[in-house]
Amino acid sequence: MPNLLLLLVLLAAPLAAPQAVEYRIRRVADQLHHPWGLIELPSGELLVSERRGRLLRLHNDGSRTLIEGLPKMVSAGQGGLLDLALHPNFVENRWLYLSYSQPGKGGAGTAVARAKLHDTHLSNLEVIFVQQPKTTGSAHFGSRLVFDPQGYLFITTGERYHARDKAQQLDNHLGKILRLHDDGTVPADNPFINTPSAKPEIWSYGHRNIQGAAIHPASGVLWTHEHGPRGGDEVNIIKAGANYGWPLVTHGREYSGGVISKHTHLKGMADPIWVWVPSIAPSGMIFYRADLFPQWQGSLLVGALAGQKLVRLTLHGQKIVEEQPLLSDLKVRIRTLVEAQDGGIYLLTDAANGQLLKLVPAAHNQAP
Repeated sequence: MPNLLLLLVLLAAPLAAPQAVEYRIRRVADQLHHPWGLIELPSGELLVSERRGRLLRLHNDGSRTLIEGLPKMVSAGQGGLLDLALHPNFVENRWLYLSYSQPGKGGAGTAVARAKLHDTHLSNLEVIFVQQPKTTGSAHFGSRLVFDPQGYLFITTGERYHARDKAQQLDNHLGKILRLHDDGTVPADNPFINTPSAKPEIWSYGHRNIQGAAIHPASGVLWTHEHGPRGGDEVNIIKAGANYGWPLVTHGREYSGGVISKHTHLKGMADPIWVWVPSIAPSGMIFYRADLFPQWQGSLLVGALAGQKLVRLTLHGQKIVEEQPLLSDLKVRIRTLVEAQDGGIYLLTDAANGQLLKLVPAAHNQAP
């Protein structure tokens, strides 16, 4: 039986009087070394990526298996094995997608591969995207993988920190969101496919370091959040071909306190719908759709690393109207969120002895 940590909290229904709700955190697994990506398989088993370059299969009986057959990668700083995603037809084709920092001439960059998942190994590995150019340094790789309802794959990247001006240029993949077919080919209706010198994979640009992405359940549109520098974390609704401003527009400052830009808005650039000042260092993001927590249905849930909390954002149409901090008492860095098949919420904590936690109502007795 997993260990149980019982927490009592007040959960506020959107724009209504607070309602007392009991919930608990189940500790599903620990001794995970800086876990990053998480998937619940149709069987209920779980896949967890560790940033150091390990892929683990967590079985329903509590045991775990190390999955072999990963591509070559470099694990340093923020780089390593990052996000995971299943093909929309995974049950039939067994395609698992993974993002990682790939070494090569010039340094490293974000790459995406897919492979067939077996019980203990991967086969038929194909690298379907390679960020260009590779650069030195070990920061700002992104990276989230999201399929939309039409089966297109979105890949979020970072601008690799020291190369931030390239986020405004279309001849590279730094600070961009990419849109591909499931096999890595470029859709014919991508916005810059006919733009001279532009990378055809680009869907949007002017981003800093995106570590949260989710498809809005009603509109089917991609929403993301990205790290600001010292302040200026953002939530954005992504539009094809749009420029999101970094580093010409920002609500943040240099880590030294200096000015990056005097502009928080410029004509022709997309504005965020929510900004955090000071930064919470957001990572992981889901739209909650299940019935297990009816007070949260339709909410946007965001993990926070430096902020060490779970943030619930209440939506009214395309606007965020309220923010509620949760789980601050745990004092953990939350890296990734996944809505479980039973409506619970899985949380990965970022630490050398990271944990996989599951948030469920107090009366919920089903084992994770």
